[in-house]
Amino acid sequence: MSAPPATSPSLVLAHPTLAERKHTWTLTQPEWGTALTLEEYLHREEYLTTVPLAKHGGVTHWILTVASAPPDQRPILSSCETLRKRALYSTTAPPGGGGVAEGIAHGVGSVFTDPAYRGKGYASRMLTMVADELKAHQGTLMSPSATAASSAADDKRLPPVAFSFLFSDIGKKFYASRGWVPHPSSHLSFTTLPSRRSSTASSDAAAAAPPPVAAIGYHELAELCTRDESLLRDRMSRLPSSLEAHQAPSSFASTPPDASRPLTYVALAPDLDTMLWHLMREDFITTRLFGTTPSVRGAVFGHPGRRVWAVWTRTYQAAPPAISANTLYILRLVVEDESAGEEYLAEGLRAVIDLAREEAAEWGTAKVLLWNPDGEVEGLMRRSGLTFEAVEREKDSILSLMWYGDGPGENVVWVAGEKYTWC
Repeated sequence: MSAPPATSPSLVLAHPTLAERKHTWTLTQPEWGTALTLEEYLHREEYLTTVPLAKHGGVTHWILTVASAPPDQRPILSSCETLRKRALYSTTAPPGGGGVAEGIAHGVGSVFTDPAYRGKGYASRMLTMVADELKAHQGTLMSPSATAASSAADDKRLPPVAFSFLFSDIGKKFYASRGWVPHPSSHLSFTTLPSRRSSTASSDAAAAAPPPVAAIGYHELAELCTRDESLLRDRMSRLPSSLEAHQAPSSFASTPPDASRPLTYVALAPDLDTMLWHLMREDFITTRLFGTTPSVRGAVFGHPGRRVWAVWTRTYQAAPPAISANTLYILRLVVEDESAGEEYLAEGLRAVIDLAREEAAEWGTAKVLLWNPDGEVEGLMRRSGLTFEAVEREKDSILSLMWYGDGPGENVVWVAGEKYTWC
């Protein structure tokens, strides 16, 4: 059937059938599944609807189509999916300023238009409709003066939908014009490192040295994620209230904030389900490329209370030995005690990153990337003697956010914009 113009009132948002999802996945495999065969890619996409973060309605698939056409016979003019995540947010405005509330955030991903329908404005129409639909999708509308106190007042209601977000691979303008405000997006890039695990130190040297780095596996993740969220909540509750007092201007969106309005801080909870979404995705592809899965999922340095740790994942655009586009991403980097001393923290960061670099080399990836480190972490990295390239991204993986609460989106500060937030 002929497709109507993008402005037509006959166009509607719908949820695709499994057959329609498979049709879209077949079209996206050449772009997003190049390390897998089509059969493997279809299997992976269906499998990812069953992992903890996505099951029970955690993932929602959307298509733009024609209202009059029946399922499995209607044109799929554009498509995307959204992944529900736990959102943390705090406002510096009274009453309740400084508290941390919990709500819902929807991550928008896999935006795709069939080449046969491109250039007609369908993706733009779909995203405009999706953005409006998400304001109360699986939750309630944010009240104009939502605070930690008011949001927790009635724990029987559905949580508020605080914001939606996405990662633009086409620069900052397209999604910004549709309401998703671009935020700073940077990374540190490290080269890989051949394994040195065969080397050993004397027992006397080991006794005198700081605690060694240890590998993180699946069994350690639950405790670390719980601790991480507690630390993040505490940090958000202590962030400065005024624009003048904020010491990280690079954390603001491209559009200048309004100094007369309060700041809002937002983050995604670095919880276990979020980490497992990444790691189970990784398991699927490493099983097919290598016949096994990694045992090392991160590294931790030091003792509880003074630990430095990172959790990571490997992504593949091609099967080794073609590794240039394959990357080990640090999902989350945590410093438990920022007052532990520069020398100690620098040593801990170096130990953790070096193990990541070794894992990257062993598992057929070409580099290690750490997204959006704060200024203190980057300074400690330099003090540690690590060599890296610092990159400000202007086109790829641009973190973009649509705030559904009170106040302008330009006054929203994203906290902990690391790779674990990607969807």
